[in-house]
Amino acid sequence: MVAMIVGCALPCAADSIAVDYSAAITLNTGSREFAPYYIASNRHGTVTQRHSTLLSASLKHDMDTTRRLSWGAGAEVWGGWSSSVDYQRYDCESKTMITNPQHPARLWIQQLWIEGKHRGVFLTIGQKNIDPGLVNRDLSSGDLVMSDNARAAFGTRAGFINFQNVPFTRGWVQIKGEYGYYRHNSSPWLKNHYNYYNSFITTHYWFNYKNIHFRTNPSKSLMLTIGAQAACQFAGTATYYANGEIVKTVEMKPTLKAFWRALFAGGGGENLGDQIYVQGNHVGSWDIAIDYRMPSGTTLRAYYQSLWEDGSGIGKQNGLDGLWGVEYRSGNRGIVTGFVAEFIDLMNQSGPIHFAYKDLSDDNHPAGSEIGVNATGGDDYYNNYCYNGYQNRGMSIGSPMAKSPLYNTDGYMRFTDNRLRGFHLGLMGDLGSQVSYRALLSWRKSFGTSFIPRLEPMTCTSMMLEATYTPRWLNGLQFRAQLAHDHGKLYGGNNTGALLSITYNGNFSFK
Repeated sequence: MVAMIVGCALPCAADSIAVDYSAAITLNTGSREFAPYYIASNRHGTVTQRHSTLLSASLKHDMDTTRRLSWGAGAEVWGGWSSSVDYQRYDCESKTMITNPQHPARLWIQQLWIEGKHRGVFLTIGQKNIDPGLVNRDLSSGDLVMSDNARAAFGTRAGFINFQNVPFTRGWVQIKGEYGYYRHNSSPWLKNHYNYYNSFITTHYWFNYKNIHFRTNPSKSLMLTIGAQAACQFAGTATYYANGEIVKTVEMKPTLKAFWRALFAGGGGENLGDQIYVQGNHVGSWDIAIDYRMPSGTTLRAYYQSLWEDGSGIGKQNGLDGLWGVEYRSGNRGIVTGFVAEFIDLMNQSGPIHFAYKDLSDDNHPAGSEIGVNATGGDDYYNNYCYNGYQNRGMSIGSPMAKSPLYNTDGYMRFTDNRLRGFHLGLMGDLGSQVSYRALLSWRKSFGTSFIPRLEPMTCTSMMLEATYTPRWLNGLQFRAQLAHDHGKLYGGNNTGALLSITYNGNFSFK
């Protein structure tokens, strides 16, 4: 509908307007409160519960990248029934914890956007999924900063369409990048799931995301990609609770200075921590990838993402932390068309201690001494002293391998298991002209966090097998079945589940 409305408003944008549409039904079931890891992860937060019966529909008109001026628009809507999960909430009258059943909305807008481009530059307004493009979206465990795990935010973004040639390099160097400001609208979810007893809840905050990547000539057999991503949660209202009572409220106003400090990290704001360090919760990564393309069309890729939270991580004082991966792409149909192997290590986090002499007031300096030592560690990935984790509606915006706050049924709205080590494997291919498959396997061992370590580490082995049938007898129809299993205590115990989806894709055009 959005594409049709915009098409009527801009009749001269093209001789004809092409619209892609899709309609689907998705059903899933499982043996525990939540869907198994690989059914719920990297699905933009659409399927999370034990049982679901969901309908979805979308309309989309893509920009024509061959034209100097072009526009695009789209909408995606989901709705249906999902089972509830019991969370804990403190009741002020009885002064006890009570059961708080919660389930996803029965109807929601998944995406809604309009965009335009001039030459190689685009502007998007609305809610649209972001793809940094470093990892394989079908086979990877997920990007460390902007994965497919959480629902997209509503906002405005601008940047380059794909990679563009850097002037005066004769095509040997290309650049791609974007920046934007967003609202996640995660406040209702946080208010409904929080326990109102301890810790804190931060609502009505803003979000900034930007990335920049350079790569060498893609037509050559060897290609290097290098760059960075950065995100920041800022502004909002933080309310702190102790034993069920409010002990402090901090208002962080969305001023122009706050927007500037989100883009270029700097100290300031109403919060003492923001004044001492930098304003907002910053998360980012250094990205590097090397591609080698063989004459047959087969591509081999090695990549590394180094996750950082602040200056210590930016300065690579966090050891080997990050996502290490290798990828194989055949470039042709066959039994194996793609393979990914990844190792994730988030154990260092620049060490468990954070101490900077600048944090101390003159009254706290030992008499007769000059303290001038820094030990800047304790990064606590995806967590922050003033924000409820790097999440949207309970799902990690970064790597799903760090267990999302959605799974904290005690109503604690932060990451509890960000210090981990594990591996992930992904395999896909064709079993004929009408059937394809995908298989995912991962293992991880979590030690809790540096500040709240687990007494005993917990592990989880997750696996998923998917088959997709695209029949010849009806063009556009697709059947997909998944069988998944989790083994271990990290997500509360063993969990077996299945998912079935039926999708019909089509298109039409009009003058």
